[in-house]
Amino acid sequence: MAGTLRKSDVPILTESSPTSDLKPLTEDQGIEAVKDIACGSVAGSVGKLIEYPFDTVKVRLQSQPHPPIYNGPLDCFRQSLLAPEGGLHSLYRGISAPIFGAAIETSSLFFSYRIAQSALQTFFPSLPQGKGETLPLGALLACGAISGAVTSLLLTPIELVKCKLQYPSTISPDNVARVRKDRGPLSVIASVFRDHGILGFWRGQLGTLIRETGGSAAWFGSYEGVSIMLRDHRLKHHERKNTLVDPATSAPVHHQLLAGASAGVAYNFVFFPADTIKSRMQTEEVAIHCSQGKKQAQSTFWRSGADLWRQQGLRGLYRGCGITVVRSAPSSAVIFAIYEGLRGWSG
Repeated sequence: MAGTLRKSDVPILTESSPTSDLKPLTEDQGIEAVKDIACGSVAGSVGKLIEYPFDTVKVRLQSQPHPPIYNGPLDCFRQSLLAPEGGLHSLYRGISAPIFGAAIETSSLFFSYRIAQSALQTFFPSLPQGKGETLPLGALLACGAISGAVTSLLLTPIELVKCKLQYPSTISPDNVARVRKDRGPLSVIASVFRDHGILGFWRGQLGTLIRETGGSAAWFGSYEGVSIMLRDHRLKHHERKNTLVDPATSAPVHHQLLAGASAGVAYNFVFFPADTIKSRMQTEEVAIHCSQGKKQAQSTFWRSGADLWRQQGLRGLYRGCGITVVRSAPSSAVIFAIYEGLRGWSG
């Protein structure tokens, strides 16, 4: 019949939600693991280079004493740039550990996320099992939480070193030379091991666990949710144009960037107070060292949180949140876009 559009005549476009379409580790598991680690490492390292100066400002805002010495993020940037300890260089101090940590964190997150999906499909046969089928959003949130919990164990020692290196010596100008000499990554590692043993590297683990478990659920959940929303919108758009969209290939890059940006905002905002408490715990010895105070017994996660609440209230728990959310959007967008691009290129 003239004018009737047959399905075989319709041009087919393709798209999918990339991370929910990860190949289960049932075949070539070693190759898939290497791809996750390699792609995640590159993506995480590039993202860290973008966000690190903002992260330094965040840590300094979080760990400053009471009353605060910074009036906000811009004032912290200004004081850091004018500091006698190195100006712009001070904002990148200690970046070697975070670059290493970002590579480990991002590769671990994506790899653990894939493993968690495969595990859920194994233990719950009622879940979608076919290649290209997306798990329910609730299941993806659970996978994200599992991924974050696993990653927190690897991340805490690296963040401990990072936070100690980022703490500003400008609090005590008379000690700049001494602090500069004593605060390289290796000296911090040696100091922690000497004073607290191997378990000392996991100080603040509870805060990291809370942040990474909830934050990673929000990170992957937001990415998947926004990707699904964008995919459905595109499906409807091409349906109106009488074209079919095959949900089997990667989404457009601008969709990945938008979904990744929303994931970064969700990750950092939801559990930010846990990160603030963790940062204060991990820098309290450096604060005492810079001020030449007496060494005190280490506080617990709950005690540090209670002290911060009593001194500064809810505002103190979210100090530095604004700049963190602002820098996390482009950083997370780049991480997802690079990861998905490299995964698509590697096959």
